[in-house]
Amino acid sequence: MTEPTRCSWAGSDPLYQRYHDNEWGDPQHDDRRLFEMLVLESAQAGLAWITILRKREGYRRAFDGFNPSFVARYDRHRIARLMKNDAIVRNRKKIESAVGNARAFLQVQEQQGSFDSYIWQFVNGRQRQNRWKSTEKVPTETTESRAMSKDLKHHGFRFVGPTTCYAYMQATGMVNDHILGCFRNSQFSN
Repeated sequence: MTEPTRCSWAGSDPLYQRYHDNEWGDPQHDDRRLFEMLVLESAQAGLAWITILRKREGYRRAFDGFNPSFVARYDRHRIARLMKNDAIVRNRKKIESAVGNARAFLQVQEQQGSFDSYIWQFVNGRQRQNRWKSTEKVPTETTESRAMSKDLKHHGFRFVGPTTCYAYMQATGMVNDHILGCFRNSQFSN
């Protein structure tokens, strides 16, 4: 059986391939899932995504299944314990930002009714269909990711620069950046 054609970044690592084949680019509308990807994408800043994928289960355990209501209540003692947890990236600023982002997330939910309705406004509620011929053509940020970054920061979120926001948009399916020829591209194309 031959391997399907994938985006080149999926490489040959089975974990990367599973993430590419089953998750990356799928439109996400569940608030807890959106929070999970926000924490993971923020933790990834400056690191390889595979590092975060390999620690994902550790993050799930450490951050109470990505329940923003629980994470928002973490205090300095809980943060100190997380700093000793080698199942996650032990960067104090990133851990503190996850807690602060949980608090901001809950405020946005309260104001907007759901984080989903808030975050999807940056693509007018619909997945943007891109038609890149190669991974090298895919941008690292866009006008929309810059607007998202600015607005998230206005709401008190941290570690949400335009590049992180664009990676978040890709991961949560706000944009379809599977390249032409990738077997997943046509799964989302209109």
